[in-house]
Amino acid sequence: MAAKFVIKKSSDGQFRFNLKAGNGETILTSELYKAKASALNGIESVKKNAPLDGRYERKTDKSGHPRFNRKAGNGEVIGSSESYSSESARENGIESVKKNAPTATVEDETV
Repeated sequence: MAAKFVIKKSSDGQFRFNLKAGNGETILTSELYKAKASALNGIESVKKNAPLDGRYERKTDKSGHPRFNRKAGNGEVIGSSESYSSESARENGIESVKKNAPTATVEDETV
């Protein structure tokens, strides 16, 4: 199964997308967007800029687990990863976004 972006509508009417790897695991969850068009623009930004290592902010959550944020060119956070068990697992997650995002299909679950 190939990687895909899945757009969903939240209970408050906002939109978010997940990037899912070929195995179905979520590797990136977007921020909330007020409009579906904005979520689609976020997907295009992730696809286009996925290979740029400088757009990944490596961090540690409050529990001490490695995570990353995917940032736009203006520095805004587009999406965040799940928590990882180690820094090497986080790096694998980043590599997965770099590899999978550019060719991922888009599945719209809002219709």
